[in-house]
Amino acid sequence: MRAVVTVVGKDKTGIISKVSTFLAEREVNILDISQTIMQDYFAMIMMVDISKATKKLSELAEECKVMGEKIGMSIHLQHEDIFNAMHSV
Repeated sequence: MRAVVTVVGKDKTGIISKVSTFLAEREVNILDISQTIMQDYFAMIMMVDISKATKKLSELAEECKVMGEKIGMSIHLQHEDIFNAMHSV
């Protein structure tokens, strides 16, 4: 099963490292990643495979939210189908 992780916030050192380590510890595999810096703001989107994850999607989503708060970022994880439905016209 695939999901989408979005990370947004003020740019700082170590964001990619912290988020990727967090996901790896939960057996979430990053399939694709895109990130950019817009002025002082960091934005990243990742396609991930959660089929071997140690937690359910809802638990992972909540843990991502908490992780984001700890590092001063907004981190959201949602099922790929929901992400696609929200971003299609």
